[in-house]
Amino acid sequence: MKTLDPATGRSILLIVAAALCIKPRGLFTDNHGVKVDALKSEWPEFAAMRRLAMRFRGIFRSKNVAKLGVLLKDAHQSGLYAMQRFACTLRRDIDAIRNVIAETWSNGQAEGQINHLKALKRAMYGPAGPELLRARMLPF
Repeated sequence: MKTLDPATGRSILLIVAAALCIKPRGLFTDNHGVKVDALKSEWPEFAAMRRLAMRFRGIFRSKNVAKLGVLLKDAHQSGLYAMQRFACTLRRDIDAIRNVIAETWSNGQAEGQINHLKALKRAMYGPAGPELLRARMLPF
């Protein structure tokens, strides 16, 4: 099903719909709000998916682990394949998910450094060899 953007008359791309599905209303521009309203009115599955996504975001922001089980049950019972799969994936490692919600610390800094190192390695190791990679990494 194609939903038309009321402002432009063009079809709303799936990638745009996915991004708007998880974006809170407080961060919307006027154009975003119009698109989300159009998607919700023409595609009930989008509305259900957005409600579940906003609840999941709310659980993270409030650090309320107790609501996670109810959300996963609702996602599984939603009838939406993507949400059912999301719930099943989270259940595979539920203890880690609960810890992520409950704990205040983050490993973002370490992950960023690892990502940076891997990008350098990919960019420089192949064509330039290990000497250039070593020279490039010494300043770090």
